[in-house]
Amino acid sequence: MGARIQITHDQAIDDGPSALIGARVQASDLRASASLVLAGLVADGETVIDRVYHIDRGYEKIETKLKKVGADIERLRESVTSPLQAQEEEAA
Repeated sequence: MGARIQITHDQAIDDGPSALIGARVQASDLRASASLVLAGLVADGETVIDRVYHIDRGYEKIETKLKKVGADIERLRESVTSPLQAQEEEAA
C-alpha cells in the first residue's frame, strides 16, 4: 500500500507521512485486519481485503457501521464460500 515501515525486534517505525495506495491485501488476525480496513479507507484507489472472517470475529457488520459515518465501503460476499459479486454477474 506504499507505507514506509522499518521493523526491528519489537518495534515498527513509520517513516511517514506517505500516501497509501489501494491494493489487494490479506487479513491475518483481528487487530491487523481492522487496521487494513482503516488504511484502505484513507488510501487512494480501491483496496480489497481477503479473509475478512478475521474482522467478523470482533467487529460485527463493520462495513454497515462505517457506512453510517460516511465510509465508501462494501462487502463483496457474505461468507468464505460465497462467490464474488463479479463472478455472479458474469454468470448472469
